[in-house]
Amino acid sequence: MKIFAVVFGALFSLACAQFPGGRILESPDVALCATRVIHERTPDGKGYMFSWREPSLRGVEEDWLGGRNYCRKRCMDLVSLETSVENEWIKQRIVKDKVKYIWTSGRLCDFKGCERADLQPISINGWFWTAVLQKLAPTTDRRQNDWSSSGGINKPQPDNREAQQGGATENCLAVLNNFYKDGVNWHDVACHHRKPFVCEENEDLLKYIRYSHPQVKI
Repeated sequence: MKIFAVVFGALFSLACAQFPGGRILESPDVALCATRVIHERTPDGKGYMFSWREPSLRGVEEDWLGGRNYCRKRCMDLVSLETSVENEWIKQRIVKDKVKYIWTSGRLCDFKGCERADLQPISINGWFWTAVLQKLAPTTDRRQNDWSSSGGINKPQPDNREAQQGGATENCLAVLNNFYKDGVNWHDVACHHRKPFVCEENEDLLKYIRYSHPQVKI
């Protein structure tokens, strides 16, 4: 199974989308980038931080934007599961550490600029990894993604269940650990829910700090 992705290109502005309550997407902090915690590295050298392994975050869960901002201040971002190898690697650690669920950088395009024809219908073609601005394969192509075959209302994911039941729209992508007795798979979840998270080093943010602060070793 490959997890297909297409670069968004012209939709770079999506990363700067407005968030409710005046909240913003944070910029990296030089000192925090220099002292970022890495729990594990993959063979290609990319570092990851697991919130539940960090003593200062023990018992702490964040909503989707809160998780992103914690990561971004440290030249990281919520994890993007761009390949099946990375997806399985992260899932193994969720299972091993007995974590119920985590946030990823996955998001449904639901703001200005999402009217593009190639994103329609949004529920099928509008999912992307915000950390790397890459589009996911259509949700109907089950060979190219890891969406669960079930959920809270026994429908394949993404199902926007909470909105159907009178709640918030499920615009963010989480990995759930057999939460619905359906294995370890992707689920659409309303972004205000609080969860543990995985930070992944972000090369663009690291390059920005290295360029703007060449005297700092990161």
